[in-house]
Amino acid sequence: MGKVIVVTSGKGGVGKTTSAAALGAALAQRNEKTVVVDFDVGLRNLDLVMGAERRVVYDLINVIQGDAKLPQALIRDKRLEALYLLPASQTRDKDNLTARGVEAVVGALKKSFDWVICDSPAGIERGATLAMRHADIAVIVTNPEVSSVRDSDRIIGLLDAKTVKAERGECIEKHLLLTRYDPNRAERGDMLKVDDVLEILSIPLLGIIPESMDVLRASNIGSPVTLADSRSAPAQAYLQAARRLTGESVQIAVPGEKRGLFGKIFGRRAA
Repeated sequence: MGKVIVVTSGKGGVGKTTSAAALGAALAQRNEKTVVVDFDVGLRNLDLVMGAERRVVYDLINVIQGDAKLPQALIRDKRLEALYLLPASQTRDKDNLTARGVEAVVGALKKSFDWVICDSPAGIERGATLAMRHADIAVIVTNPEVSSVRDSDRIIGLLDAKTVKAERGECIEKHLLLTRYDPNRAERGDMLKVDDVLEILSIPLLGIIPESMDVLRASNIGSPVTLADSRSAPAQAYLQAARRLTGESVQIAVPGEKRGLFGKIFGRRAA
């Protein structure tokens, strides 16, 4: 059975969809069969980031409502045989997502894939709670800003209350992915430093994605940044984050600093 990851955030615009696509591609590059599921019903941006917008025929809602079978809606990436996309509907409402339907789809995907990555809409409404409902692992995407960190703290509370694991009395594995980090701005006090964010949220750090135009360029050409230019700084950060998800111990480099972060609080095994 595969593992379910929810990529979530309390605040919009923090790089959640970019991160879901990049992590999915990074895992697929390791020959781990991976599917990325877009839960942002009504908006649907994941297909754009993955360069599959013209290939969408059926979507998540079609599958839930029985208008299409799951294999019909899955889109295999043209660059990586191990990477698939299940797109969201652009014309339906989030009310079309049902708890029973989501459970059935996620359960079926777990039987066929090593990793099921759920790209959650931002916030705490229905789409977000259903996206995290069956997660084994949560990747909480946060910018180093006070409002983003505060909203992420709220998401941590939901993960500990609204997931199947929480209802069973189990603790969901949680990781922090710090995005758009600029060491110069952090040094000037224009954004929070890494240690400040970790102190507030108190969850293991999965990776630090530096602020970079490479991310925007990759999105504009319809490619996860890990595929667009694997040598770029953000691509390397995502590739290393994927390695940590699979259980590898990889030191985390802080952009702009010589030191690295490595210890029990930062590794997946300590989650």
